[in-house]
Amino acid sequence: MIELYTAGTPNGKKASIMLEELGIPYTVHPIDFSKLEQKEEWYLKINPNGRIPAIVDKDNGDFPVFESGAILIYLAEKYGKFLSKDPKERSIAIQWLMFQMGGVGPMQGQANHFVKFAPEKIPYAMNRYVDETKRLYSVLERRLKESEYLAGNELSIADIATWPWVKGRTYIDLSLDDYPKLKAWEEKLGARPAFIKGSEVPKKS
Repeated sequence: MIELYTAGTPNGKKASIMLEELGIPYTVHPIDFSKLEQKEEWYLKINPNGRIPAIVDKDNGDFPVFESGAILIYLAEKYGKFLSKDPKERSIAIQWLMFQMGGVGPMQGQANHFVKFAPEKIPYAMNRYVDETKRLYSVLERRLKESEYLAGNELSIADIATWPWVKGRTYIDLSLDDYPKLKAWEEKLGARPAFIKGSEVPKKS
């Protein structure tokens, strides 16, 4: 049994989609940001960084794993899915996972902040992060012209990590009209039952 601590953000959806794709039982513990639950001492023992998602593997001595990319790698290795054992194929998947972790997520996250939440509108910051997000989308577009999925011809943790962010582009009204391959990829993955169900975690009360 996996205990999942999460909220309805792109990073949170990575973990729930992965668990749904694996088809393993898990229990959801919604984290309420408005109450700063992610900063409470009990949660910091699971994730010292005070962010979501995090998991606790009850079948492995209550082993905690934090950071969404690390969670995907841990689950992929434990259950033998979505991360090839071939060294080259494995490296390609991890490279694209790191591209999401170090690029798409942080840059689009900053775009979200400056477009939606900043107390004052700063055009330079808004343009900088929106334009960088678009540049990163062009990298994804180029890759998807070469292969069906980010790591090759099979679904991997790189796709699971990246899709929730691309899906969440509408938050700042980003269009995929200039990225037809990326748009087709997003729609294809979005039709998978596990992606649909995982995107609804945690359930809205």
